[in-house]
Amino acid sequence: MANQSPDRRAVLEMLAKVAVVSQFPGFSRWSFAAENEHSAPPKAAHYDPQFFSPAEYRLLDQLSELIIPRDETPGAHDAGVVEFIDHMVAHDPSIQFQFRRGLGLVNALAFQTQAQDFLSLPLDKQEGVLRKIATPSQSEIEGPAFFKLLRSYTVMGYYTSRAGLESLDYPGLRLYSASPECPHKDDPEHRHLPPPRY
Repeated sequence: MANQSPDRRAVLEMLAKVAVVSQFPGFSRWSFAAENEHSAPPKAAHYDPQFFSPAEYRLLDQLSELIIPRDETPGAHDAGVVEFIDHMVAHDPSIQFQFRRGLGLVNALAFQTQAQDFLSLPLDKQEGVLRKIATPSQSEIEGPAFFKLLRSYTVMGYYTSRAGLESLDYPGLRLYSASPECPHKDDPEHRHLPPPRY
């Protein structure tokens, strides 16, 4: 196919997966950006993790929040990215070991460097551990590979969510009572267009 680079195909495949995932009625916080009040499945009162243990789920939630923290816009926690990741991992056996092993590496490094589990550390120490996991070195390739996977799913979950696109002020989320007119009406390239009918 013309103009179908592997990156573009990967993005289209990801969007197709996300559209299917969005029909899952068990999400309590994560909402697909393309949902509206007529197409959205009802939200659950509480999300029950499908793959991760409660401790892993809390750790994953904090890691995703460190990657996309709340500032003047919602962060990954507010957007429910952890629900999205858990659901995706539960339905993709090819990444389950990598996620579970990666979460174990995060806690192991926290104990090794700080003598505490990751979630007990103050925020600056958590960021330091995550930075160390993400930094490639010749002796450690598992940590950076996990961080890349985690970041990819965090970004995917966040920017396909309503909260993520709202944070970008994405115009496709706005409803217009009338279509906005062309901002460059005097452009000579537009002379061949017929006048508006409405």
